[in-house]
Amino acid sequence: MKPSHKELSAVEAKEDWGVIRHFLPKDWEEQARLLGALTRARGVVGAEELLRILLIHLASGCSLAETAVRAKRAGLGEISAVALFKRLKSAESWLRWLAEQTRGISRVPVLAHGRRLRVVDATSVSEPGSTGTDWKLHYAVNLGDLQCDFFELTAVGNGGETFRRVPVRAKDIMLGDRIYATPPGVAHVVDSGGDVLVRLNRQTLPLFDSKRERMDVLRLLRGIKRGRPYQWKVRVQHPKSGWMNGRLIAIKLSAEAARLARRRLKRMKSIMGLGHLPKTDPNSSRAWLHGKLFVALLVERMIEAAKSFSPWGYPLDVSPQPVEGS
Repeated sequence: MKPSHKELSAVEAKEDWGVIRHFLPKDWEEQARLLGALTRARGVVGAEELLRILLIHLASGCSLAETAVRAKRAGLGEISAVALFKRLKSAESWLRWLAEQTRGISRVPVLAHGRRLRVVDATSVSEPGSTGTDWKLHYAVNLGDLQCDFFELTAVGNGGETFRRVPVRAKDIMLGDRIYATPPGVAHVVDSGGDVLVRLNRQTLPLFDSKRERMDVLRLLRGIKRGRPYQWKVRVQHPKSGWMNGRLIAIKLSAEAARLARRRLKRMKSIMGLGHLPKTDPNSSRAWLHGKLFVALLVERMIEAAKSFSPWGYPLDVSPQPVEGS
């Protein structure tokens, strides 16, 4: 997918950038220096110019070479693709901080019980100059601090998405989409002492009752009422032997709520999967991923603010509150 000029205008155009600035966390420019993203001013004057250049690459999916050209055209600085690659690697901690602060101070309740809540996913990426998908980036993100604590880069066709790729510690709670709903993947987490929260895939994850009879999930769901959670005790057959106990949880959404949830998921997937992975080394991959998380959270915050848009412009109180200890 090649980015259009319209997609880049919000970052490149100074008047649009003024709107985006309102959504950035307090002290974001100072943190660029403190976290090592801006140790020298060669080619880039300051933190604002650096972030705008990185967003051309991260938010719009431009290659490093194209980003350098567009940055020069917009008057943001003269920087080569190689130098930009180094800047991206140096900005890993800063981009992670931006993501964490943009998310705000909300905490996931289960983290108070000493458990890690980790979301596992994968995205398709390509190297500069490629016209198709070259790699699959498999990753796990700790929702407590938005730290990418695992990633693996594989060639397309070299295995699919599965929990089995990810190291699991006791008491970890692993979240995944329906593609991760398979007995071998669930067994990998359970055998490691963790728990799984996954969207159900009826074909790949058959559920059984206490009598070891396969459950008719569609029949169970036909009678549920909107807005009320339901749950049933279920069992999943272990690939080796025995059974794994679990719960099927369901809640019926309104048509509008379901549509909004699907649109939000699609938007997040689009942001995380758009663009070129600069290189296949760990530092640049982590920086790229943390930058994608920041972009996704920034877009969500701007959309939420736009819902209360007034003729006088965006409200000025939408900046996220700082996270203590960060």
